[in-house]
Amino acid sequence: MGSALVRSFGAVGASVVSLDIDESEGARIASESGATFIRCDVSEKGSVDKAFSKASSHLGGIDVVIHAAGIAPGASTAETPIEIWKRTMDVNATGTFLTNQAAFQYLKEDGGRIINFASAAGVKGYPGKAAYAASKGAVLAWMRSAAVEWAPFGITVNAIAPAIWTPMYDKTRASMTVDQLADHDHALQTSIPLGGRLGDVDTDLVPVVEFLAGDGARFMTGQVFAVDGGSLMLR
Repeated sequence: MGSALVRSFGAVGASVVSLDIDESEGARIASESGATFIRCDVSEKGSVDKAFSKASSHLGGIDVVIHAAGIAPGASTAETPIEIWKRTMDVNATGTFLTNQAAFQYLKEDGGRIINFASAAGVKGYPGKAAYAASKGAVLAWMRSAAVEWAPFGITVNAIAPAIWTPMYDKTRASMTVDQLADHDHALQTSIPLGGRLGDVDTDLVPVVEFLAGDGARFMTGQVFAVDGGSLMLR
C-alpha cells in the first residue's frame, strides 16, 4: 500500500519523499516512482527527526504526511511474548506518535494533512493478533487527540482502516492449506458486502488517500475512513 501511494502521488504531480527502514527496497520503490528516498526507523525518535529534517529541506517544506509503516505478528492473547508486544507497539503506536509529532513541527505554520494507517482491528479486536489490535487502538486514540489539539493550526489528522489485497496477503494465502483457504474465502464473502474479497490498492485505496490529502478534505478531521467493502460497518 505504501509503494502504491508513493507511485500515485508522484503521478499526479506531487513532490514525494519516501521513508522506509528497508534501504534497498525503499530506494527501489522511490527510484521507480520518481520520489526521493530517505531511510527511517519510525520507532526511533532520532531517526524520525533526522528524516523529516532532510525531507523538509529537499521539498522546501511539508504539506502532507502519510504514515503507513506497520507490522502484524500473530500470537494468542495468553501466549503473546513480551518481545512481540513491545516491538509491535514500537512500530505501530510509537511510530505513529513520533512521525506525527515530527510532522507537526513542519505543518504548524501553514497547516496540512496527516493521514495515519489504523485498522479495523483497533476498533473490534483481532483474535490471534491482539498486540497488533492494541497498537492500532492506540493509533486511533492518538489520532483523535491530535486532531482536536492541532485543529487550531489548520492541521487535519485522519486515519485509514484498509482491507486491501497486497503482496503480503498473497504470502498469507500461499501458506494456507486448501481447506483453510476455502474457509478463509467463505468468511470474506460473508463479512465484506461489496464483492466478498479484499479491495484493490490502486482503484479502491489510492483515490481515498488522495482525496484526504487534498483541499476537499479540509473540513474533515479525527475520522476513521474504513476502505474495506463495508466490513467494519457490519461490526
